[in-house]
Amino acid sequence: MHDFTDADEPLALFSNWLAAAEKSEPSDANAMALATTDAEGMPDVRMVLLKSFDANGFVFYSNSESDKGRELAANMKAAAVFHWKSLARQVRIRGPVELTSEAEADAYFRTRPLQSRIGAWASQQSRPLENRLALETAVAKYATKFALGGVPRPAYWIGYRIRPVTIEFWSNGPFRLHDRVRFTRLTEGWEKQRLYP
Repeated sequence: MHDFTDADEPLALFSNWLAAAEKSEPSDANAMALATTDAEGMPDVRMVLLKSFDANGFVFYSNSESDKGRELAANMKAAAVFHWKSLARQVRIRGPVELTSEAEADAYFRTRPLQSRIGAWASQQSRPLENRLALETAVAKYATKFALGGVPRPAYWIGYRIRPVTIEFWSNGPFRLHDRVRFTRLTEGWEKQRLYP
């Protein structure tokens, strides 16, 4: 029914779908729902932004002291889903997680807008906030601290790479007869399997 079912390699297909979403989604086509689990096995999910991907995996960045950072430290596995409503498509990925290199994290951090770099210092992500003024005061403090120089990457602000063991593509079909194709990583290459909707 859909041309993607003929694809034999998932990363090129993902690249094509993401490019289409960047043209049709109103904002943040690279947004993905990231699922992790805490030390008791309770699942948790939130939206993060995909910042890069290649044959090694899908990369996002976060404060390692946040809930997601602590959960990943306890269980270095994750799942994510991209949902592009404008295209009636979604992509699911699952796999172990590894840290990016510090050099990779530094390079990406330097590309962030100045206020986002300052915000990485000011926000104690996921921890209780007394009031909005406390956050604004922290932003002002770090803006002053780094006014005369660059804003270095905080040691706790790191990159994570999901190394997918499965990537599933889903496309909406009439009468809920959707198209689904799952790619499973093998030692060499990928195995493709169509799934019932």
